Amino acid sequence: MDPRQSLDSHAVGLMLVFCLTLGMQQVALKATGDDISPVLQIALRSGIGALLIGLYVFARRQRLSFSDGSWKPGLAVGVLFSLEYLLLGEALRFTSASHTVVFLYTAPVFASLLLHFLVPDERMAPLQWAGIGLAFGGIAIAFLLPSETADTNNGPLMLWGDLLALLAGAAWGATTVVVRTSRLAHVSAEQTLLYQLVAAFILLLMGAAALDQLAINPTPLALASLAFQAVIVSFAGFLVWFWLLRHYQASRIGVLSFMTPLFGVGFGAWLLNEPIEPGFLIGAVLVIIGITLVSGHGWLRQQMGSLGKTATTNRK
Repeated sequence: MDPRQSLDSHAVGLMLVFCLTLGMQQVALKATGDDISPVLQIALRSGIGALLIGLYVFARRQRLSFSDGSWKPGLAVGVLFSLEYLLLGEALRFTSASHTVVFLYTAPVFASLLLHFLVPDERMAPLQWAGIGLAFGGIAIAFLLPSETADTNNGPLMLWGDLLALLAGAAWGATTVVVRTSRLAHVSAEQTLLYQLVAAFILLLMGAAALDQLAINPTPLALASLAFQAVIVSFAGFLVWFWLLRHYQASRIGVLSFMTPLFGVGFGAWLLNEPIEPGFLIGAVLVIIGITLVSGHGWLRQQMGSLGKTATTNRK
């Protein structure tokens, strides 16, 4: 029997705050991109986050084990995590925060596709395949439907940024697959997070140097964004996420994650005055519905089963 709890008001409240926080991160990176490049900001936030996680592990006297060979997949997820955020940082230079957050959160679609072919127990149900179709249909509409508000000269650059954000989502999905199918599935969440954050600090710092993006203009907004990214997103946010996964059923938690791209689009329109093009809006809605079907199919199937039983009981 699964010891994890069903959703309650406490879990829903925490997920609401968590998704709101993640929806804000792309907006914060975009808003301060002229003062500190997104790639450099993510590198610095990863270093600070790794230090905070290390202090947290030390304070709790948790043991980190590296002799079991977990460092090999740990290195792999560190590289994939770094690639994800390198692509994300570059995407934010060319496209809007709203576009970026929707395309980034296609990660569950890519993870489910890879797991379907790699792990026999992870075969997708028909409802999930329907979600895959809706998500990719939404991506096609968002890419191909002409925009009435986009600048014609910047259109190709925006499409390039959208593609980078989509590739970042694919890298995130691949990271999930490595964690699920390797020794990392049996180590603490904090150790896995440390692999990712330390690698991202080193590799993204090198990436920022290679891209000539090491300049920092320490404005109050830029420093506030960096503090938000490091303390709230990389440290507190991920600890809350792992705590939720330990105490509540993953399928129930996952179905609520669709709120993140909704918040991201809303914050982008509100705080950055980003236009929401009709084509992108239609595509984004299809992508979010598809993600919900892929991630929450277990919960949805259970709900449909409960409705069916209720209907049968009422007929009797």
